[in-house]
Amino acid sequence: MDELILPRLRVVMVLEFDGAAFHGWQRQDNAFTVQEALEDALQKIEGKNASPHFAAAGRTDTGVHATHMLVHADVLQSMWQKSAQAYVKGLNFHLRDSGVLVHGVKAVSDDFHARFDCFERHYQYKIWNRSVSSVLHKKQAWWVVQPLDINAMNQAAEMMLGNHDFTTFRASGCQAKSAIRNLKTLEVSQDGHGVVVDVHADAFLYHMVRNLVGTLVAVGIGRWQPEYMFELLLAKNRCIAAQTAPAHGLYFTDALYPDFSAQDISGLVG
Repeated sequence: MDELILPRLRVVMVLEFDGAAFHGWQRQDNAFTVQEALEDALQKIEGKNASPHFAAAGRTDTGVHATHMLVHADVLQSMWQKSAQAYVKGLNFHLRDSGVLVHGVKAVSDDFHARFDCFERHYQYKIWNRSVSSVLHKKQAWWVVQPLDINAMNQAAEMMLGNHDFTTFRASGCQAKSAIRNLKTLEVSQDGHGVVVDVHADAFLYHMVRNLVGTLVAVGIGRWQPEYMFELLLAKNRCIAAQTAPAHGLYFTDALYPDFSAQDISGLVG
């Protein structure tokens, strides 16, 4: 006898997670990931009827955090319509020890896709800039000992804006067919010993944000002049750029769509 196919509803969820607990977003055979944690929690809610089809706005690497990662999933329509709030509370109950939290949900059309419909992604990179490290920021920011010239870093950042071939800033394992990306925002700000790099683009190459930050820090400590960024872009050679910034300073902070963003949905249930 064929199994009864129950009606499903596509929803989007906004996630916050501590990257230190995971080997990135995408499910793997021999490592614990955010996708696995979320799928396991959903299966505990829906039981044998669970048939999650998750897709995320971005694929974060091992150690990378998120404040507003958006994913879509197909959930049981009957359970969702009975009480969306109870459904989300149930998910968070089963996620409580995993390092993941769902803090916004919204029903969407069946053809919505978290990855392919996203036209802009936002990241932040956090740096702790002091001669002495920090107990509180040790796993949440990159500790840079040398004083940073924020003005020089912003001068260098401005040269990277727009459509460019970012081959110099992609890791060797990058599978993207084209290295051309539209970098819309690259700004460096400082508050006390904390330095934040805001990065917005239509999409990113593998390790692109971390490689950009590593190069900006090289400018900030005086290793290179801001104008060197032009040479890096033209060279299309990863070997001549600076080190890759550590993963634990990187945060996925927003995903933009035609009708809403991940930050718009934060706090919503419905």
